[in-house]
Amino acid sequence: MSVVMDLPHPHLIDDCLINIFTFLTEEDLICASSVCKDWNEAADTPWLWRRMCLQRWSFCNVGVLGSEQVNNSWKRYFLRRCHIELKMTKGRPGGYTCKSLRGHTGRVVGLVYLRQGSSAQFTGLGDSGATVCSASADGTVRAWNIQNGELLWCSPVQSPLTGIVSDEQGEVLITSDSTGLIKTRQGQTGQEVASFPTASPHCTLLQYSIDNSWFLTVGTSQGSVCTLADSALTKRSSLMVCDTFRVNILLVSPDRKWITAGTKDNDDLSPKVIYTESLTSPSEDEDALCQCVPVTGCQAAVFIPTQPARLAIIHYNWQQNNKALTVFDVSIKKTKYKSEIQVQQVESFPLPLNNRHSQILLEAKDSNCLVLAADRELWVYSLKGALLASFKEHTMSISSICVDSFRVVTASQDLSLRVLTWRNDRDKGLSLESRYHLLGGSHTMSRGFTHVACDYSSIVASAEGQDGKDVLKVYSFTS
Repeated sequence: MSVVMDLPHPHLIDDCLINIFTFLTEEDLICASSVCKDWNEAADTPWLWRRMCLQRWSFCNVGVLGSEQVNNSWKRYFLRRCHIELKMTKGRPGGYTCKSLRGHTGRVVGLVYLRQGSSAQFTGLGDSGATVCSASADGTVRAWNIQNGELLWCSPVQSPLTGIVSDEQGEVLITSDSTGLIKTRQGQTGQEVASFPTASPHCTLLQYSIDNSWFLTVGTSQGSVCTLADSALTKRSSLMVCDTFRVNILLVSPDRKWITAGTKDNDDLSPKVIYTESLTSPSEDEDALCQCVPVTGCQAAVFIPTQPARLAIIHYNWQQNNKALTVFDVSIKKTKYKSEIQVQQVESFPLPLNNRHSQILLEAKDSNCLVLAADRELWVYSLKGALLASFKEHTMSISSICVDSFRVVTASQDLSLRVLTWRNDRDKGLSLESRYHLLGGSHTMSRGFTHVACDYSSIVASAEGQDGKDVLKVYSFTS
C-alpha cells in the first residue's frame, strides 16, 4: 500500500524561507535571490528589506508606505543608499559635485534641512533635490534646492537674524532676530505663520513634540526660558534659570520629560534640569519642578540619544584646575505629597582641555560614544572616559561638527571639511576612521567655514566671505 504525503502549503514554505532569510546579510540575500524562482520571490519580500533599512538607518522617510510601488522600493532604497554611502566613504572626484550658492549679503547664522513631504520616498537619494534653508544677518531666510542650486524662495527682509531651527517633522522653520522676534514659517513656501516678541537680542531655540503636541522653548539673554505652544506660538510659561546671564545651552531629553538649560558665560553657575510638564502645562498652585546639576562652569552638554534621560556635561573641575566630563541620569521620585528631581552621577573623567579652548563642541552617537571638538582637535570617548580615537588634521580651529550614525563631518576656519566614518569591528568595537577632506575655496575670498549640516547624500557648509557676504558650499553625492 502506497502512502501519499501531502506537501506543506506553499505559503508555509515561503514563510519559513523569509524567516531564515532574516539571518542573512544584504550580500547573502542578493545571492540567495539568484538560486531559484521561489528563493527570488522570498528574498525580494518588501518586509525583509524594510527591516534591514530600519536596522541600519534610524530614518528612511517611510511616510508613503502602503502602496505596492513603495513596498517594492525598499530593496532599491537600501541598495542605492548603500551605494551612496560607499561613494561618501571614498570621496573621490567624480563621485560628488560641488556647488556654490550665493545670494546672502551678510553672515550666515544657521543651516537646516527640510524634508520633502510624504510623496518623496527617495529624498536625499538623488530622485528629488533636498531643500536647505539658511538664515543670515542680512535679515532673510533663503531656501535652496541643493541638487540644482536653485533658490526656491527668500523671505522679506527683517532685523538681522540670529538663529534658525526646524521642527522635528522638518516642515516648519523657526527663526529669531536681533530684536528678539520669534517667527514660524512654512518650510516649503516661506509663508509666515506666526510671530512672538521676546525682547531678547539673543535667543536659543529648542523645538520638540510631546504626544503629537508641538512646543518651542526659547532661552533669552535675560536668563529665562519661555515656552510657546504650537506653530501659532501661544505662550505657556516663563521661568528664570540663569539669573541675568544668557541661556545658550538648551536641550530636551529623548524621553521628552526633561529640559536642560544653562549658560556658558558664568563659571559659578550650574545648569538646571526642568521637568518639561512644568513648562508646557504649568500649575498655578505649584512652582516649576527644577533642580541644579551639581557642577559649575558648564561649557557644553548633550543628552545621550539612546537613553531616556542621560546627560553628559563638560564643566570646570575646580579641585584639579582643569575641565571634566561628567555623566548624570535624571529621574523623578514621586511620593504621596511631593515630587523630587534626582540627578545621579554615573561617570566622571578629566579632559585634555585648558582655558584657551574657547569653543567646545559635544555630540553623542549612541549609548557609549561621545564626540568632542575643541580648537583643532577631535576626540572620541566612551562614557567611562576611554579615549577611542583622536584626530588633529585641521590647521585652524574646528567651528562646527555634524554627527550621525554613518559619519562625522568637521568644518574648520581653515576652509576645509574633514569626513570621518564609523566602523564597528567585532573584536575592537566601535571606532572612527578619517577618510578625506573637502576644500571650500580660497582664503582670498573666504575666512573659513562657520556651519555644517548633512543629510543622507549631501553636505552643506557656510563659508564666511571676506566681503561680508557668506556663501553656501554644497557637496552632493549621487548614485
